[in-house]
Amino acid sequence: MVKVEKVTLEGPRVRLEPLSLRHLPGLRDAIEDGKLWEIPVTFVPRPEGLGAFLDDAEAAYAAGRELAFATVDARSDRVLGSTRFRCIEPMHRRVEIGFTFLAASSQRTHVNTEAKYLMLRHAFETWACNRVELLTDERNAKSRQAIQRLGAQEEGLLRSHMVMRDGFIRNSVMYSVVAAQWPEVGAALRAKIQATASLGTPDISEHEAPKRVH
Repeated sequence: MVKVEKVTLEGPRVRLEPLSLRHLPGLRDAIEDGKLWEIPVTFVPRPEGLGAFLDDAEAAYAAGRELAFATVDARSDRVLGSTRFRCIEPMHRRVEIGFTFLAASSQRTHVNTEAKYLMLRHAFETWACNRVELLTDERNAKSRQAIQRLGAQEEGLLRSHMVMRDGFIRNSVMYSVVAAQWPEVGAALRAKIQATASLGTPDISEHEAPKRVH
């Protein structure tokens, strides 16, 4: 059952905490690391817009549509970025993972893989979802490749899907993981997380650098 409630998702090196006011100073530092809001194919908030970013997340949560997280380093408690469940459809047991961004210094590391694993595990094993969707800009080849490396399957193109901040009308590529795939996908992600943890090496299958929002 998809019960949308604030919950902390914990992994060995990454913790996803429900986004709150106390995360905003750290989130400001994260987006200033790489000036993420300046990337054209992104909706990362500007530093002065973080209050509105939180307000919008809270309103979407209250409506049962979204659940936003701060992505936190489990060892240092440093905020590294944000991600969320979007377009939550309890009746159809379907959800999207998106609005993901990370500080430049945390990109191409273990962080995104572990965060995505925690969210996929929650979607399939707690919410019993049938389907998890991930979308990205058609122009973003590195992001598309990285999503595929998570084990998601490309399904097609959503034409004229979103209007970007600069007015560009983007096409979005749709990917998904479905419940029947999760045992295999989850096992592969766990193996990758364990390998990078034991070797102390970065996971170069992370999403693109600089990080785009999906």
